[in-house]
Amino acid sequence: MPVEANDSLEEMAFPSPVDYIVMGAGVAGLRAAIQLAEDGDVLVVTKESLGESNTFYAQGGIAVASWEDTDDVALHLSDTVSAGDGLVFRPAAEVLVAEGPARVTELIEWGARFDREGGALLRTREGAHSRPRILHANGDATGAEISRSLVAQAHAHPRIRFAEWTMVSRFMVRDGQVVGAELVPAGMERSAFNEHGCVSSRAVLVASGGAGQVYSDTTNPPVATGDGIALALEAGAELADMEFYQFHPTAFSFPGAPRFLMSEALRGEGAYLRNDRGDRFMERYHPLLELAPRDVVARAITREGLNEKGEARLVFLDMRHIKNIDLHKRFPGISAFLARYSLDLHRDLVPVRPAAHYLMGGIRTDLMGRTNVKGLYSAGEAACTGVHGANRLASNSLLEGLVFGARAANAMLEDNLPVSLVEDHTDKTLPMDQSDSALIEGQVTELRRAMWADGGLLRSESLMQEGLHKQAESETGVEFFEQQRKASRRSLEARSLCHVARAILCSALAREESRGAHFRNDYPKRNDAEFQKHSIYTGDGWVRFEDL
Repeated sequence: MPVEANDSLEEMAFPSPVDYIVMGAGVAGLRAAIQLAEDGDVLVVTKESLGESNTFYAQGGIAVASWEDTDDVALHLSDTVSAGDGLVFRPAAEVLVAEGPARVTELIEWGARFDREGGALLRTREGAHSRPRILHANGDATGAEISRSLVAQAHAHPRIRFAEWTMVSRFMVRDGQVVGAELVPAGMERSAFNEHGCVSSRAVLVASGGAGQVYSDTTNPPVATGDGIALALEAGAELADMEFYQFHPTAFSFPGAPRFLMSEALRGEGAYLRNDRGDRFMERYHPLLELAPRDVVARAITREGLNEKGEARLVFLDMRHIKNIDLHKRFPGISAFLARYSLDLHRDLVPVRPAAHYLMGGIRTDLMGRTNVKGLYSAGEAACTGVHGANRLASNSLLEGLVFGARAANAMLEDNLPVSLVEDHTDKTLPMDQSDSALIEGQVTELRRAMWADGGLLRSESLMQEGLHKQAESETGVEFFEQQRKASRRSLEARSLCHVARAILCSALAREESRGAHFRNDYPKRNDAEFQKHSIYTGDGWVRFEDL
């Protein structure tokens, strides 16, 4: 039974205890929930309605080796390792590419409808892939189709309940073990927010996605505020590789328009990149031209988008030369979006610039989703197994969610932890008034601007130190309301964003080199001798490095 927006916790009447709590309803969370429900009762908690996740908005596709071509598994592994710029944890990548075909076959059996040509699955090529292996659905709506099929499968299971429009405000920890979660309504009604409830469980899975909203320019939906990552950190979990945030090279750049993602598949189908002089420029940056790894393309666009005085210049995606593909049919969602701005892929240059897109780092886990905190597991973008290294290969993220969501569920079932009942001793918070909310929003806005300017694509020690100073100011502003026992959905999101911002900046400062998505103007070279290691960030703000 789903819960509607703005319901109070009393009206929600969640069962407690349940066997498993899953935080997040994207590909990793739903895949895990379906498996967990074979052996217990599952509560899936999602901040808005089902489907409002990074999974839903994924356009490009899902990368998976052809099950008719055994050589492609090895090639997919090689491409993944190569894109990761020397930091991929190879055992994780081996799991991803080897188990991927079975997980996608399963998804098709559950009703996912991928694009076909002559009855065979249609596979396309994207940046840094050595051959076509990307499956799409409805041209450029792959994430939506995967989400639809998983939601339908989960809804059909009687042991899965959904808590929509609900936030996890903290994990309940007893003797070093996560034993449940505190839930609050996530609707925008301030009057209902002080209602809360605690749900006991055997284990909690964090599959709440990334934190693109920590940056002012992002392709991520508004729900992507890093809540699960921040809550795991507060519960004692370690984070890994937080300095590696992937910036998608081609987000739509038009005054007053959202940073809509212009899919990697556009360049896979032959799109050129041109500067404001009309010149193709990628030959100056990488031999693969427009199909170079995302970090290379994003930095190239950033540099081409500035003149000698540091003033902004336009960069364009150009498909006008492509005559053998019906681009409106191939990319219906993108075409419909561009039509709102009187632009057409066949006719016009499309203005683009990079935007924060995907977090390679996250909650540190083993290959089965276990964290260093008993009872706490993670999978998908919120987690870090090291599978992406310093730079994610295009379209590997949906596959990661399927593969490691299933693996995390297996670990939770195998560990079979007992339920520890938790009593709710939390005092109710006070509602925030309109002026309080405006102040919180101001803190979030300043933090996001600072992260874009000081912790974005091109970094340096002086910029990141300035970013940490601004982060501390924002955190102090958020803590002021906590001290007054005032809270709202936005204040909890602001707290999460502050935690994530500090983790990114501290980790990036500690890595004194450039690698993958992390580029420092003051350390422009890769340094394997010192930094071919994973960064580990803990709640006290310290960063250490560990060998692969």
